[in-house]
Amino acid sequence: MPRFLALYMGTQDSEVQRAWASLSDAEKADRSQRAMTEWGQWAERHQHVIVDMGAPLGKTLLASPDGISPTRNAITAYVIVEAASHEEAAQMFRSHPHFTIFPGTGVEILQCLPMPGA
Repeated sequence: MPRFLALYMGTQDSEVQRAWASLSDAEKADRSQRAMTEWGQWAERHQHVIVDMGAPLGKTLLASPDGISPTRNAITAYVIVEAASHEEAAQMFRSHPHFTIFPGTGVEILQCLPMPGA
């Protein structure tokens, strides 16, 4: 079955993040607890197709012909799932707590293609 890499996206510069920052500490704690509960329920519903539950991601270093340097991107976490199609994989993330409760901006879903010549 095809595999898909889902990237949880978020940025400090988004309107969503600014709205989150305006919440009280108690509101943030309540929403965080609710989001983690719903995230767990999402994972349970999709456990049969989750290949790698992934993890939150830290700071980014870029390795390039110019050397290694700090850089920024909007990726906050990842998960790898299996689905019959790209559309089916994307449907798994409709109304995901990453962006309905947490201040995430969305989830990008990319198909993991076979290595050329393999």
